[in-house]
Order: sequence, then structure tokens, then C-alpha cells
Amino acid sequence: MAGSGAIQMRDSDEVVLRVESLVMEFPAGRNQVVHAVSDVSFDVCRGETLGIVGESGCGKSTTARALVQLPRPTSGTVTLDPGADGQVELTGIEGEALRSVRPRVQMIFQDPISSLNPRRRVRDIIGEGLIIWQDQHPDVDVDARVDEVLRAVGLDPVVAASRRPHEFSGGQCQRISIARALAIDPEILICDEPVSALDVSVQAQILNILEEMKERFGLTLVFISHDLSVVRNVSDRVVVMYLGKVCEIGNSDSLFSEPAHPYTRVLLASAPEPSTVVDASEVAIGDEVPSPINPPSGCRFRTRCPRVTELCASAEPVMRKMGPDHFVACHFPGSP
Repeated sequence: MAGSGAIQMRDSDEVVLRVESLVMEFPAGRNQVVHAVSDVSFDVCRGETLGIVGESGCGKSTTARALVQLPRPTSGTVTLDPGADGQVELTGIEGEALRSVRPRVQMIFQDPISSLNPRRRVRDIIGEGLIIWQDQHPDVDVDARVDEVLRAVGLDPVVAASRRPHEFSGGQCQRISIARALAIDPEILICDEPVSALDVSVQAQILNILEEMKERFGLTLVFISHDLSVVRNVSDRVVVMYLGKVCEIGNSDSLFSEPAHPYTRVLLASAPEPSTVVDASEVAIGDEVPSPINPPSGCRFRTRCPRVTELCASAEPVMRKMGPDHFVACHFPGSP
């Protein structure tokens, strides 16, 4: 399964983030390389929520970190405001130039507790960004801004600001992480599985806060998750990844109601949703899970795919259009 090609990319003035041919590789010793992300391309429009979904190890979080250059991609481009006079290619800048752009793209991490400095008080954790980028916020009262974003995420600054992270629950720590990201007024918020470590009831609270903050502060979201029900509820557009590749991308309604790639159908069939459009008996897959160090030739999903043929081993499928804003990388897309 490839996902190469650019037919899914949109030509719109509203595109605020464009990712093209993104590659992330890591050394694995003895001249081996982990192909974590391979030729991934997508874009995000202003005010949109893009969901990225797939099983553990498919490259979701690596893609998210590459967007903020943590670490820098092996190759490919990540561009802010493409086509505009002020467009910035993040992969082409470094040092002070990169530092000055970072406030525009902020990130919320998966583990809400370990992502906060245990030695610092909440007021200092949230206000640090405002102090670091004081040249971009010269007129901001740091304490007042910290109080504002704490209230926005449902925490009382009188009670919370003077405490340290270990005095809070996981859900409260994630609220603090959201407040920290919002403090410097970003344009894009990248959420790397922000609710996966939380109880179900707390997950709903955090998702509601993110939706409220999106509307209140005019945010664009990139939402990473392996939970299909969460992605379906929060996303306008969805990217499905498998073993470092994009296999399907499209608007949320179309992708969930008419999944075209066998792997997407596997994900939907495995979800505990009584209303799923896919029968689990249709999409039984093999047990062999390929290694990202030595991925299969041709389609990366072919070793587990119920539709596999010789073509799948010899040729990489490229993105093809299945409908309005619905694209798939498969030689034999659609229902079985």
C-alpha cells in the first residue's frame, strides 16, 4: 500500500498547512533503517480538524512530531500558508528563523503527566512560552494571560496556578497542557493522542474543551488517534495510515460510510461500534505483521490483505479518486 501521488492535495487559498512527500527514517544498527514514515502527503485547511488514524506503530505520532520539526524529517516539506506571500517552509529554515515560527504551531502530547515539568508550578509552565517569545507578545500581561487560558480550560487559576503537576489528575494535567499550548495564541494545534491515557468520562470532557477552544481561538487542529469513534466525531477530514503510508484520505462522512481500502475496512470492522458498515467476516486478515525495517514490496498491506494478487507485490498503488474529496491507494478499492 503506497499512498504516493498528490491527487489528494487541494488547491485552495484556505490551505494553512501542506505536507508533501514526508519521509522519516531512523537508524536501527548494523546498517538497518526503520522506515517510520514513507512519502506521506496531505494538507489542512484553515479552521479544519484533520484526523490521522491507524494502529499502533503506523507512524501517526512520528508524523505529528515531524510537523513541528521534532525531529526534522529525513526528506519532504512542511509548509505553512502555502501559496501566500508569507509562506514558510519549516523544513527549509533553522535557528532563529525556525524559533520565531514555532508559536504558530503548538502540540499537545499523549501523556499529560510526563509532558509537564514536575518541578515547576502551573503558572510558570503556562507562562514560559510567553516569556520566551516576549518579542512577539510585548504587550501581554503574562499573569493575566495565564489566568485567562486556565479559566478557558475549566480550571480556577486561584487554586491551580500555584500548584505543581503531581497535585493534579491526568485529566487536569491535560487541561494544563492545552492551556500551555493556547497561551501563545497558535494557529495550528497538533493533538497527539490527547485522550488515549484518560478515562472515558474524562476523554469526553477534554474533547469538548478542544472543540470549544477551536471555536473560541480560531484554531486549526491535527488530531492523532487510534480510536475510530473519537476521530469520527471530531474530524472534518481523515487520513488512514498503515506501516508509514497513507492508504486512504477523505471527508469523515464519506470515509466512514463507504470505506474503499481493505485496511480501512479492517479498522472499522474491529471497532466496537454496533452500527459499523463493515461485516467482520468480510475482512479477515493474516497474522503476519511486517517490519518497518524491511517493509513488503509493492503494497505494504499485501501480506495481510484478503484481496491480494501478484500485482500487489510488484507495483505500488498510487492515490486514485473515489468520489468528492475521497481518495484511496489500492489496486482493488471498494467493497468486496
